[in-house]
Amino acid sequence: MRKIRNDELDRKSTEEFKRSEKRPIVLVLDGVRSLNNIGSVFRTADAFLCSSVYLCGITAQPPHREIHKTALGAEETVDWKYFSEVGKALSELKSDGYTIIAIEQIDSGISLLNFKPEIQKKYAFVFGHEVNGVSEEALLHCEMAIEIPQQGSKHSLNISVCVGVVVWDCVAKMG
Repeated sequence: MRKIRNDELDRKSTEEFKRSEKRPIVLVLDGVRSLNNIGSVFRTADAFLCSSVYLCGITAQPPHREIHKTALGAEETVDWKYFSEVGKALSELKSDGYTIIAIEQIDSGISLLNFKPEIQKKYAFVFGHEVNGVSEEALLHCEMAIEIPQQGSKHSLNISVCVGVVVWDCVAKMG
């Protein structure tokens, strides 16, 4: 067994990434306060060729040293937009044909295990504030909610972990 060297990873340059076909997945951050979480989301979006990241409300925007610390430059490869109000971001996505899905624990939510993404659809996944979750304003625009099944005592994952789990699951199911 041998670790693969960085020069063997077939990494895309920024220009190659920009020219690559993206998956029809937008990650919407609704009031995310942690700059490290924001950077991690950019890195996940880069890893899975997501279309873009929408930053809403109090969510900070690049360029920022603390975002860059965890994004490692992904904030320069992944397209992003900022909206002062999450409702405006979600209205734009809906008019562009995206299915809007909250990642939140709600009474009518479905387990991620039961979520079956359709290859021809475009998805916008909404992730909320680290303590308060997805806002009520955002939920009004969502067509459904997905919950990541958990068995521990916290029933709470860091947002950057949630993004990784949801995006990986969606990409794996879409093939």
